[in-house]
Amino acid sequence: MKIIELFIAAWIPVLKMLIVTGVGSFIALPSIGVLTEEARKNINAVVYFVLNPSLVTNNLSSTFTLKSVASTWFMPINILLTFIIGSAFGWIFNKISNVPSNLRGLIIGCCASGNLGVMLHIVIPATCKESGRPFGNPDSCTSQALAYASLSMGIGDMIFWSYVYNAVRLSMGFEEEKMKIIQQESSSPMSIEEGTTTTRENDSVWFDTKDSFSTNGEIIQETSGTNFSEPSTNSKVQSLMKMTKSLSERPAVIALRRLFTPSIFGAIIGLTFGVVSPFRRALVGENAPLRSLQGALSLLGDGAVPATTLIMGGNLVKGMSKTTSPLSNIKISAIVGVVIVRFLLLPLTGVCIIKGAIHFGILHPDPLYHFVLLVQYALPPAMNMGVIYQLFGVGESECSVIFFWAYALTLLLFPLWSAFFMWLAI
Repeated sequence: MKIIELFIAAWIPVLKMLIVTGVGSFIALPSIGVLTEEARKNINAVVYFVLNPSLVTNNLSSTFTLKSVASTWFMPINILLTFIIGSAFGWIFNKISNVPSNLRGLIIGCCASGNLGVMLHIVIPATCKESGRPFGNPDSCTSQALAYASLSMGIGDMIFWSYVYNAVRLSMGFEEEKMKIIQQESSSPMSIEEGTTTTRENDSVWFDTKDSFSTNGEIIQETSGTNFSEPSTNSKVQSLMKMTKSLSERPAVIALRRLFTPSIFGAIIGLTFGVVSPFRRALVGENAPLRSLQGALSLLGDGAVPATTLIMGGNLVKGMSKTTSPLSNIKISAIVGVVIVRFLLLPLTGVCIIKGAIHFGILHPDPLYHFVLLVQYALPPAMNMGVIYQLFGVGESECSVIFFWAYALTLLLFPLWSAFFMWLAI
C-alpha cells in the first residue's frame, strides 16, 4: 500500500479530533462564554464519574474474553515502558539544558505521560473506517480498537497516578513538610458567607475538601460535609477526628485514592464481565437478560469522547492566550525538548521495542494490536498533567503553553508516525 494512502488514513481522524478541539476552544473564548471554566468543571465531573467508566466497561465487557486478555498481556508492560523511557528522556533533557527547577517536574511529566484516553478512542477506531485502512473489516476492527483503547485508558490512569504524579511531586520538591505548610497557610484566611467556608483561590484544594480528578485537566472539588473547626464537647472524639483528617491528607493516602479512579473500576468491571462466562452471557448478546444495561452503558459511553474533546479544546485556550505575549515564563527550548521527546525519541524507541518483540515471538500476529502498541509511543502529553499543576498551584500557565504547541504540532507529526506505524504493522 502506498505511503500517501496510509498518511491520509492516519491524518483524517486526527483532523476530525482537532476540529472538535477547535470548536471547544472557540466556545470557551471569553467573548463567546459558552464553555466557561465553571462549565468545564461541571462537564468534567460527568465525564469523569459517569461517561468514561461507562465507555471502558462497555467496550471491555463486549470485546474481551479470557483468551483475548491472555493475548494482550504485553500491553501493560508496553505502556509502563512508555512512561519510564519518557521520564528518563525528560530527566536527561533537564540535565543538559539547565531547565529551571520549577519547570523540571513539568518537563518530566509531559515527556513521560501520553494521552492514552481521548487520542486512542478517536484515532484508532476512525482509522479502521478510512478507505485506506489496512486492518480488514471495519466493524470488527472498530470494536477491537475500542477495546484496546479502553484497556489503555485504564492502565494509563493507574500508572499516571502511581508513577508520574509522585515523580513530578518529588522533582518539584513538594515533600510532605511543604504540603503541611500549604495546608496551614490555606486554612488561616477564611471567611464565612451564607454558611459556606471559603479560602484563598488555589489554596482551597488543601483545606477541608475531597479531591476528585478528571482525565482532562480540571480539578473537581466537593466541600466536605464535616466542619472540624467547631468545638466538640468530647475532646477524645475531637482528637480522633483531627487525627483521621490528618491521615486522610497525607500524600500517600491522597495518591492511593487517586490511583483507583472511576475508569480503573470500569476496567475491572468490564474485564470481569467479559472474562467470566456466566456474567458475559447475562450482559452481552442479543438474548442476554441484561442487554438493556449494556445498551445504557453504550449510550453513556458514546458521549465520553466528544465531551472530553470539547473540554480539551477549552483547556487549551489558556495556552493560546499565553502565546499572544512573549514567553517570559517558559523557555522555547523547554517546548522544543518536550516535542522532540514525544514526537521523535519515544516513537523511535517504540519501533525498536515492538519490532524486537515481534522478532522474538513475544507478540501474537495481529497488525491492529501492533499498531496500537506503536501509537502509544507517539501521543501528545496527557491532559492530566494540568491536574497536577492545578493541584500544586504553580506552573499552570507554562503547562498550558506546552500543551498548546504540542497539540498544534500533533496535526502534522502524529499522522506521519501513524502512517509509518501502519506500514510497519501490515
